[in-house]
Amino acid sequence: MELRVLRYFVVVAEELHFGRAAARLHMSQPPLSRAVKRLEADLGCALFDRSSAGVALTAAGAVLLDEARSLLDQADRVRGRVAAAAGAATLTVGILGDGADPGATRLADAYRRRYPGVEVRVRDTDLTDPTCGLHAGLVDVALTRAPFDETGLTVRELRADPVGALLRADDPLARRERLRLADLADRRWFAFPEGTDPHWRSYWSGGEPRQGPVVRSVHECRQAVLWGGTVGMTLLGHPPAPGLTVVPVADMPPSRVVAAWKETSPALSAFVRAAVTAYRERPSAGAQGRADPTPKAVACHSDPRAAGAPR
Repeated sequence: MELRVLRYFVVVAEELHFGRAAARLHMSQPPLSRAVKRLEADLGCALFDRSSAGVALTAAGAVLLDEARSLLDQADRVRGRVAAAAGAATLTVGILGDGADPGATRLADAYRRRYPGVEVRVRDTDLTDPTCGLHAGLVDVALTRAPFDETGLTVRELRADPVGALLRADDPLARRERLRLADLADRRWFAFPEGTDPHWRSYWSGGEPRQGPVVRSVHECRQAVLWGGTVGMTLLGHPPAPGLTVVPVADMPPSRVVAAWKETSPALSAFVRAAVTAYRERPSAGAQGRADPTPKAVACHSDPRAAGAPR
């Protein structure tokens, strides 16, 4: 079994859809399907049940998924250790905003345990650069939130979080159980400066041009609402500051936590795989509810330190 084909299999098993898996792997679907069929032939058993209803793992496929993840993790660990021994052991990680995401905490713990020889340098950026300096070549990998200009980048989604409107607690809309973007159409919103990535600005303004105070940080987002009565989007469960509240917005798509990078390396490949595992874990039941599964991960627009700064 080739590691490359095992990676193909794992992606198909995670997506349970050959088209989406092919897109994630940046390849066309026919060679992906052929590679999986060859793997099934080599193993002498079916790994997927294919039907008009979709794709599902067989019992054999479920076993291989566990084993493949373990093998690929070990392979990445070997590459990371070899790279460290060769002296190529520095990784610069860009992180957006000023919060701490549980996924990032798990990632930091796991990566440090497995690759103690890799020096990880962290570069914090404000909310005006969702790629955390990646386009400028300032970081090797960004743990951030989409959307942004992905030209020349590889982007891997780690998780998706629902968002809501950040309001003053005494705002009439704060008593509503749920809002729609139309309910906020005549309000002033906090906004990002001119020159900020247009995909990013559009998402956090609900897809429409907005008027309001310009902000660059999570703290400024909160203060714009607290002092000026403006509104804006934040993570649905993000614990608001005193005097503020968050109300779900039904027609806002979730905020995607992603890892993004330009050029791969053994250390970076190991980092991304560790990130996928760390962010796959969900918060405990006690941490759910109207509390953010991503503490401070956007703070008003987006803070992924969820990703070190991306489902």
